[in-house]
Amino acid sequence: MPRGAVILFSPRGDQAYATTMSFMVGTGLTVAFAAIVEFAVLPGVTTFAGFSLAIGLVLVPAGAFMAPAMFAAMTITFVPLLAAANQMSYDTQQFYNSALAIVAGVGAAALAFRLLPPLPPALRTRRLLALTLRDLRRLTTGPIPRTANDWEGRTYSRLSALPEEAEPLQRAQLLAAISVGTEIIRLRGIARRFDLDVELDAALDAVARGDSSVATERLGRLDRILAALPSARPGAWVRLRARGSILAMSEALAQHAAYFNSGAVR
Repeated sequence: MPRGAVILFSPRGDQAYATTMSFMVGTGLTVAFAAIVEFAVLPGVTTFAGFSLAIGLVLVPAGAFMAPAMFAAMTITFVPLLAAANQMSYDTQQFYNSALAIVAGVGAAALAFRLLPPLPPALRTRRLLALTLRDLRRLTTGPIPRTANDWEGRTYSRLSALPEEAEPLQRAQLLAAISVGTEIIRLRGIARRFDLDVELDAALDAVARGDSSVATERLGRLDRILAALPSARPGAWVRLRARGSILAMSEALAQHAAYFNSGAVR
């Protein structure tokens, strides 16, 4: 039970301890209700309808309000505690042993969350932003992915993992990193097609070094080269798309220069 409660509530982050405590309160109430039903109600019940009514008095209200952890505990632990069978065994010692094991297990999980609390939201946010920036800089020199799906999937999962306490600016910075990474993947493929690897690598090298101003300047130079290519040359639509990617990257780098320049290696 302790391991199950830890696995169940650990994704709740800062709310894990409070949720587990609420679950433990519900478990304690369930022990009382199960004891009343098993030892005071069921011995006098002889029909299935009566049995259904007896357990329904607990399960129906608990199921109707299952969203809070306290009521979820009632629906989860009531049936195992009752241990209904065709031939009922009204063994009080076995019942209270099972009840003690469940309550102690949930209590141990709450103690674990108390002794090993999750990292503070501010620290988790900074780590997610730093990891995304590190991966973004690797995109500038690493192998070109076939599509941006892997990059977007990884970074969107970090966006969803941001604590609720994260500031709007930090969310905007992560979104900007996602956008810049996607455009880098597109531009590297397009630059190879038009033999513009040297010009693009100069801009990406500045991104890797955390120098947004130089990166923006070199991206502007690449944009002018693309604009100067004859419109009759094949790939006009692709070049137009590349210029859009350059514009999107330049705006993101300029707007969030403090983030993209953080931890710069000069």
